[in-house]
Amino acid sequence: MSAPHLFPVRVYWEDTDGSGIVYHASYLRFAERARTELLRAAGFEQWTMLEQTGIAFAVRHCVIDFRRSARLDDRLAVETVVTAIGGASLEMSQAIRRDGDDIVTLLLKLACITRDGRAARMPPRLREVFNAIKHQTASHAAG
Repeated sequence: MSAPHLFPVRVYWEDTDGSGIVYHASYLRFAERARTELLRAAGFEQWTMLEQTGIAFAVRHCVIDFRRSARLDDRLAVETVVTAIGGASLEMSQAIRRDGDDIVTLLLKLACITRDGRAARMPPRLREVFNAIKHQTASHAAG
């Protein structure tokens, strides 16, 4: 898997506000899909992870900066970077881009939780995978 993780998105009518401009909540869906695909590329499908480990990730904190508007039929790319790994949390930055220009940026803190919503330590194997992703991203940025 290359770092940072890139996920392509095409803007459909359902993503817009009726005038062809992407509705603000759609960017959150695009970012969620990209995080899901990052996990999948690392070998962790969310449902399987929940079934096997009893844990899932929930967004605990999100700062979103809407810089430009995307429009119907735009081709976007969501770039995801792991920035910090805690005992029961994960921090990521995401940029939604069109032709290399930032449309929206997000800073997120994800909590590792149990089925009943309680905080839980991240399983060691998952921590190893995220550490590898974080180091790949740092190497990519430095190179």
